[in-house]
Amino acid sequence: MYLASEGSELSQFRPSPFVVTLFFASEVNFHELLLNPFMCYSRQGLRVHYPSQTAAPSRGFPDFLLRAPAASVAEPESGSTTEVSESDEDDEVHEEGNEERTPAAVPIPSGGHHLSGPIQHTQPQDAGSTSESEKPLTDVSPKQHVLTFTFSHWQMLYSDLKIPGAPASIQLTHSEEGEGDTCTICFEAWTTAGEHRLSALRCGHLFGFTCIQRWLKAQGPAAKCPQCNKKAKRSDIVMLYAPKLRALDNSEQESLKKSLEQEQSLRRKAELESAEYKLKLQVVTTKYGQVQKELQELKALMVQTGRNSVPSSSSSASSSSGSTPVILGLSQRADGSRTAQYSFSKAVMVSQAGGCRVLSYCETLSCLLASQPSPHSTLVPGCGVKKVSVVNMKASQYVPIHSKQIRGLCFNRQNDSLLLSAALDNTIKLTSLLTNTVVQTYNAGKPVWSCCWCLDNSNYVYAGLSNGSVLVYDTRDTSTHVQELQPLRSRCPVASLCYVPRAASSSFPCGGLIAGSLEGGCFWEQVNETTYRPHVLPLETSGCTDIQVEAESRHCLVTYRPGRSNPSLRCVLMALNRPPQQDSDQMPSCSCFPVQTFSAGSSCKLLTKNAVFRSPDRGGTLVCAGDEATNSTMVWDAGSGSLLQKLPADLPVLDISPFSVNGEHFLASLTEKMLKLYRWE
Repeated sequence: MYLASEGSELSQFRPSPFVVTLFFASEVNFHELLLNPFMCYSRQGLRVHYPSQTAAPSRGFPDFLLRAPAASVAEPESGSTTEVSESDEDDEVHEEGNEERTPAAVPIPSGGHHLSGPIQHTQPQDAGSTSESEKPLTDVSPKQHVLTFTFSHWQMLYSDLKIPGAPASIQLTHSEEGEGDTCTICFEAWTTAGEHRLSALRCGHLFGFTCIQRWLKAQGPAAKCPQCNKKAKRSDIVMLYAPKLRALDNSEQESLKKSLEQEQSLRRKAELESAEYKLKLQVVTTKYGQVQKELQELKALMVQTGRNSVPSSSSSASSSSGSTPVILGLSQRADGSRTAQYSFSKAVMVSQAGGCRVLSYCETLSCLLASQPSPHSTLVPGCGVKKVSVVNMKASQYVPIHSKQIRGLCFNRQNDSLLLSAALDNTIKLTSLLTNTVVQTYNAGKPVWSCCWCLDNSNYVYAGLSNGSVLVYDTRDTSTHVQELQPLRSRCPVASLCYVPRAASSSFPCGGLIAGSLEGGCFWEQVNETTYRPHVLPLETSGCTDIQVEAESRHCLVTYRPGRSNPSLRCVLMALNRPPQQDSDQMPSCSCFPVQTFSAGSSCKLLTKNAVFRSPDRGGTLVCAGDEATNSTMVWDAGSGSLLQKLPADLPVLDISPFSVNGEHFLASLTEKMLKLYRWE
């Protein structure tokens, strides 16, 4: 037997180019040869022939050529070829012109699906067709059979047969191969660093970096993936940094996560219901305490008048009509019948983190708008408004508008769902609530503290700045303001803006803008679309926090902070008036005078907004103000000045808004976190 090799040593089994040719002088056992082709025939005088070192190495992975004499294998007819394919079906040998089937000379173990190339058993070659690398072998019989194996054939042969003593790189079991932690080219475990680190092609198959690089380099321009035969190139190789690749079964984890989210949702719902019931209980407890206190006072009054029994409700009401009435949460008419009042309806959580500031009602969409910081500040920073439907009394969605705190919200009389907002980011914006998008932005250049619409011409809007100026904007001009109203005295921020529409009133028929600051107020009479005449109102020169207008009765409500002369919060109801014109050359001045004063608690640290409006039963005017000392909303009768109700809240009330929907009248009070709704009953 003769053996010829080219390239590298046979014992290394490395994927470098070389050719091994075995020549047998006598009949041999091919099965034994396949099991150990390099050692089992040493006793028969194995000779190794090395060709010239200058010969050009063959390209690609190594091939093994086994040549046997004609005596060892049945010689096929001329022109016939026997091939052992990679399919799992039984291999058959077809011979032309000969019906007798010759058994395969080399019993190949099953597992052809591991082989990377075909095994060919070719016909004998003539001596004249011998390649140049075989020319030095002059003692070889010219009639031989050739069996060709690639390098991967030998690797898989050793792996399937589990040959003792075989190299560790090719002795892999099926269980190890299924682990997916070895390179399918060299069958070595890939590493997390170094040249044999884990890498992948674009098709997704994994290999060692050096192996797949050399594979693609050897294949040239027509390189393909060793596993799926898709076209590949060296630039497709991607390094992967993973010590293990395993598919983690996280179905149970996802199920637990879903269950946790459901439980958290139910818990939040239960907490909201609990808070709602606690508020209702608080209201009932407060009413019960008020009734008990009123009962004790009535009993004390009867003792003073010499009566020994508790009279009926009608007689007690008539007996106490002449004395000072005690009204805490219940109002009565002269005939003893109970009047309507606000009763708690719903509490809606607006912002868990707080930060709510102002409130407004959209009649077109039947929803309240409360300003708040963004609930997802990391994703959508800034501030916006939260929609609260008054139909189902639930918060619906958040609309982002400004980048800083919002200080003013208002709607016009056109019912076009356009929201005017002012913020400390130096802008006022018009937002369409039908599409929840900002349709117009005006840059005022300074922080904007207040805003309002012109109720006589909805094309104009006003913005009160931090320097005391008032900017007039025409919504038809999207560039800048059309006029600036400079302050007459102070440069304090304009904390409140209210427009008084024109009316056929003998006392105050003109229309204009009331601008309130901490140092007083000014009425800007609108003579025409472009002309405004200022009138300084006779207000106190310090502590004015808010001015609100009731357009129908031509009254304004001025709120003062507690001071040295007045230790409590005061809300002064003032009537606007303009004396008749006496001189044709001089226009009459506009002024106001106090009508009623309402006192509240001794604390006022926030610039709260109060309300003055017509009573729902059309019997007069109501005044509502937030009391920081008791965290409540106080409701007064503007005609008598008596306190009608004291509606409790969880935090100081910042804004109050009355509204009507479906024939029912409501009062909404906003705190830093929550919105409370009261129904007139």
